[in-house]
Amino acid sequence: MRRSHHLAATAATALALSAGAAAAENLTLCWAAWDPANALVELSKDFTAQTGHTMTFEFVPWPNFADRMLNELNSGGKLCDLLIGDSQWIGGGAENGHYVKLNDFFDANGISMDDFAPATVYAYSTWPKGTPNYYALPAMGDANGWFYRKDWFTDPEIMAAYKEATGQDLREPQSQRELMQIAKFFQGREIDGKTVYGVSIFTERGSEGITMGATGALYAWGFKYENTPGSYDMEGAVNSPEAVEALEFYKELYDCCTPPGYDNAYMEQSLDAFKSGQVAMAMNWFAFFPGLYADPNVGGDKIDFFVNPPQNVAASTLGGQGISVVSYSDKQEAALEYIKWFAQPEVQKKWWSMGGYSCHKAVLEDPNFPNTAPFAADFLVAMDGVKDFWQEPAYASLLLAMQERLHNYVVAGQGTAKEALDGLIADWTEIFEDEGKL
Repeated sequence: MRRSHHLAATAATALALSAGAAAAENLTLCWAAWDPANALVELSKDFTAQTGHTMTFEFVPWPNFADRMLNELNSGGKLCDLLIGDSQWIGGGAENGHYVKLNDFFDANGISMDDFAPATVYAYSTWPKGTPNYYALPAMGDANGWFYRKDWFTDPEIMAAYKEATGQDLREPQSQRELMQIAKFFQGREIDGKTVYGVSIFTERGSEGITMGATGALYAWGFKYENTPGSYDMEGAVNSPEAVEALEFYKELYDCCTPPGYDNAYMEQSLDAFKSGQVAMAMNWFAFFPGLYADPNVGGDKIDFFVNPPQNVAASTLGGQGISVVSYSDKQEAALEYIKWFAQPEVQKKWWSMGGYSCHKAVLEDPNFPNTAPFAADFLVAMDGVKDFWQEPAYASLLLAMQERLHNYVVAGQGTAKEALDGLIADWTEIFEDEGKL
């Protein structure tokens, strides 16, 4: 035993030396506080064992994550050596010099972006969009998806009642309109002596919630931010007839089919409504699906999952993040070693098995991948049609404007959908003029 242990230690030392490692460092990795972050803590023990670098983690609750981390970056702070930052921060990270450009490092270490799913490279790594300029390694694939009470959907009495009410079979919704029809059917229904509701969706105003929810409908109707990519010509795109119809749909879904007092809900509230047995269907990020499936009360054979339904097009709201080296770090060499370690196919396979969402083709293109989890096949479909919010350096201002316009219309009932979207174009035009983009 002792001999093999000694050999393992020698091998680890050799790996550390071959990586050109300096003395062991303590690296701080910053991310949001959620299930995948806990999985990464476990996974990273392998990195410490192999390199001698120890890891400290700074995890911030989602509602405060953007403010905290963007303030840290904008002040040139040294808290984070590695940052798993939101996809929308990549423009600011690149243009403001917050993130180390990784092209030379990737080239020197044989790390190819061709080994990662194209949608994730585009969304999490590149700036300007789609150019081969990389400021992050795709770390956590994610999209907004749906889950539902499979036990209710397959209950013979409920199925018969739905057939009688609609003339159709109760099933996973194949369109946004069918989703609303199902939600209306369940709203206020009594199941097991308890009044239940149709859906939990995102309505939160303070951070990004209502934007991330409403874009699920907007993208499914064919919403675009610009008529011509990169031109900021928003008139007729942001406020197109399809966009207006989609936003009216999202407001109706909120009005008709959500639990009482559900006017400021995001990830946690959506999960709580589902786990407490209040709703038939719920939207949330794929990141939470492993935990939902494992839930003792509503998981297992009581739950199933579906991709955001199309209306005019198949599309899902992008979540997820890349991992970047912070340019203000004094430990960039060791931080880059972490990126190199994390990029390995074997590490990526373990990451998926522990509840992280790998973006590596060695994982996603494995013929057995769809069988590895009840939501794995849905994840592949969703990631093939993801759309993201603006990734401009002025992202935070652009988001706040959309949050306010959407919440005032959808939740507060102010004005019309057309007026909300016209107002949003006015807000965004002013921001882009201030930025010198218009």
